[in-house]
Amino acid sequence: MKLNTLKPAAGSKQSRHRVGRGGASGWGKTAGRGHKGQRARSGGFHKVGFEGGQMPLHRRLPKRGFHSLTRGDVVEVRIGRLEVMKATDIDLAALKAEGVVSQQALAAKVILAGKLSRKITLKEVKASKGARAMIEAAGGRYEFTEPKVEEKPKKEKKAKKPAAEEAPKGEASKS
Repeated sequence: MKLNTLKPAAGSKQSRHRVGRGGASGWGKTAGRGHKGQRARSGGFHKVGFEGGQMPLHRRLPKRGFHSLTRGDVVEVRIGRLEVMKATDIDLAALKAEGVVSQQALAAKVILAGKLSRKITLKEVKASKGARAMIEAAGGRYEFTEPKVEEKPKKEKKAKKPAAEEAPKGEASKS
């Protein structure tokens, strides 16, 4: 077998239809577009899914599910991973340096999963109640300051003006 003798299997390759080349070809006159109508005209085109003004199927069907854009920002860290880390003062930078969390993580939260037997200090990383208790039971410390959220002053509602008492339209005031 040589490259210059290779041919596709018989019948696997067909020449394309050259439409609009006379009636004898079978694809003459209307060239496969049918008679009249928007699709028969040049420039007759609508976007995919267009149903002539009717609400399209992809908008009629209900949508399910939700994909959070911020899902990967806060990463869960099992307390067992803190046991094998080299650092004793653990913050977000230390977690990133040892590859426990990704470099894109904006925050981390330690959860109670595994065991902790050594003394560590957890700084500015959130932790669940159980994880905090385990860190303190092992002789470690948990340091986290909640970010202050300033409340906006509420606007006072304007008092409604009392409606002026008017005589009904049909009755004229007697004076």
